[in-house]
Amino acid sequence: MNSRLIDKIREIVGKENVLISEEERKCYSFDARAHGSVPDLVIFPKSASQVSEVLKLANEHNFPVIPRGQGSGVTGGAVSISGGVVMVFTKMNRILEIDKENLIAIVEPGVITYEFQEEVKKHGLFYPPDPASHKYSTIGGNVAECAGGPNSLKYGVTRDYVLGLQVVLPTGEIIETGVRTMKGVVGYDLTRLFVGSEGTLCVITKIILKLIPLPESKATLLVFFREVEDAAICVSGIISARIVPAVMEFMDRASVICSEMANPIGIPEETGALLLIEVDGDEASVKAQVEKIIPILKEKKASEFRITYDPKESEALWLARRTLSQATYNLNPVKVAEDVVVPRSKIPILIRKLEVLSEELNIPILSFGHAGDGNFHVSIMIKDEPRDWEKAEKAVREIFKETIQLGGTISGEHGIGTLKSDYIDMELSREALITMAKIKKLFDPNNILNPGKIFPKYMKF
Repeated sequence: MNSRLIDKIREIVGKENVLISEEERKCYSFDARAHGSVPDLVIFPKSASQVSEVLKLANEHNFPVIPRGQGSGVTGGAVSISGGVVMVFTKMNRILEIDKENLIAIVEPGVITYEFQEEVKKHGLFYPPDPASHKYSTIGGNVAECAGGPNSLKYGVTRDYVLGLQVVLPTGEIIETGVRTMKGVVGYDLTRLFVGSEGTLCVITKIILKLIPLPESKATLLVFFREVEDAAICVSGIISARIVPAVMEFMDRASVICSEMANPIGIPEETGALLLIEVDGDEASVKAQVEKIIPILKEKKASEFRITYDPKESEALWLARRTLSQATYNLNPVKVAEDVVVPRSKIPILIRKLEVLSEELNIPILSFGHAGDGNFHVSIMIKDEPRDWEKAEKAVREIFKETIQLGGTISGEHGIGTLKSDYIDMELSREALITMAKIKKLFDPNNILNPGKIFPKYMKF
């Protein structure tokens, strides 16, 4: 990128909001898993008008622009594949409004999810979407990826809480979509189109979010099973009893062993699977739900369970799940992390397939995640050497193949980005992908906004 162009961008966003040294730019060439190319420039816009001016310049001079929050994604959605400008939104981080009467909030994209949740909690309100990265990920990034989390079973995912957006289109126009109300059906639902579009159709500059009243009470149950099938049957048994927990997390035997080695909490040695269940609501309904769940646990062969209504004790029960992701690195230094979804009834089949793959390839494969909605995070732990990378690639393809055969999907939360783009046509037809490419071309005729993501080979038809 030539100096004159850099000067123009400095004029738009301010000299203090531009990084030009190679050392600084390198810090924005990767996310939590994927590595890309070093961008030509890193900028920190502070308004929609600045974003608009940069995008107009990008179309005029044909350079790519990559929107980015905190870079906590794991599929390469926020990294450059060929230089260009990485547009970081951490300085657009204001909570603009919390409307307690109408149960909405308006925020800028750089607001940290956890900080927003804590702020609305002060008003007795609740923003449920809680991706694992919620303590450092941004709401703008969550919207771009349609992030989920443990609360998804009862409360849904990010798209269910986005009422409207302010976005800048790839060609620089600023538009408003959606409403401030609970209902609104005027025109096409562009809000839903943009949520989960992974920064390929627009740049998000403002978000209208739905809030709900904060539940007054909750109970946490940590449940152990000798067999994975029993845990899966228990999940279905609880749902069939018309109980919808806020959280129903699962860990397989490999995950349990890994977690217990890193942070011992006294998990029985014979445990083949673990469920972490939370129910919430008013105090009476929480106790009623627990009273209904306990007989189901006994009937479905739970070997042991622990219950608490105390928030501090609840955190202790969560320790096994919250520390697992980091504990996996005790097995091997490299993690290939995937997030697949299968129907709840197919969970045991998927878990057994993972166990077989782990044995056949002689690499650790752990599965854990959101049992209530069938969304599993599969961690393939390998050494950083060619033979192990080949094994991991084979494992990923086999896992995706099995997932689709079971009626599932190859991503429930992480998105496609660059790392899953080679597998997307395992699930979607050529006709569907061409239709998506046509939508991309309509919004972004010069292909400047986050190019090379999701379905790059279908942009050439």
